[in-house]
Amino acid sequence: MPVNRIVLLPGLDGTGNLLLDFSQALPSQMRKEIPIYLKERVLSYEDLIKLVRSICEDSEPFVLLAESFSTPLAIQIAAERPKNLKALILCVGFASSPVRGFVRWVCWILAPIMMRAAPPDSAIRSLLIGGDAPEPLVGAVRAAISSVRSKVLAARLRAILGCDVRSLLNQVNVPMLYLQARHDRLVKPRCLEEIRRLRPDIETATIDGPHLLLPREPQKAAVIVENFLKSLSDK
Repeated sequence: MPVNRIVLLPGLDGTGNLLLDFSQALPSQMRKEIPIYLKERVLSYEDLIKLVRSICEDSEPFVLLAESFSTPLAIQIAAERPKNLKALILCVGFASSPVRGFVRWVCWILAPIMMRAAPPDSAIRSLLIGGDAPEPLVGAVRAAISSVRSKVLAARLRAILGCDVRSLLNQVNVPMLYLQARHDRLVKPRCLEEIRRLRPDIETATIDGPHLLLPREPQKAAVIVENFLKSLSDK
């Protein structure tokens, strides 16, 4: 049975704006839903689970795709085994903090300061979208980040640093796909390796691109996702 509904969970900004190009690159007949996370109020992963769960209660079969910040959330939802969930896709994702050791605690302490001002364009290019990213994309990333209150971004960063859903991976009973960015400077290959150790059955695809893979390479990512979904319907 073809899966014609996909729920797209956004990254740290939570606006969903950076997923629009990718959403449009997916087949036109597919129903796409992007939950929007509040910009003004701090919500924990547990709070966001309630939001996503309410969307997933629809009776139509669906695929859950999560980017970066939302991947631990998506794993928790999938581990609950929603009756109509057909697949889980993790993009530049992690099951536990992607930052380890002393750096992790430094980031935890400095999170409110780090998120107080919008990052300069040089940092956006270097860490998120690549040095040769087009200027409109730089502006879109800057706008998405700037639209969210700094205390909300800081809380989300701390949620990432404190997350650990590794024990839930074996409770996911649907096919999984991992989209890896070859030039990701934030989520290192060890995050995929950790997931693969726990779920060796997960399919993987690597795309030449930076951390914000879906905004930077929407067409390439959409082709891979479409082929993955087609393989599900062929089974």
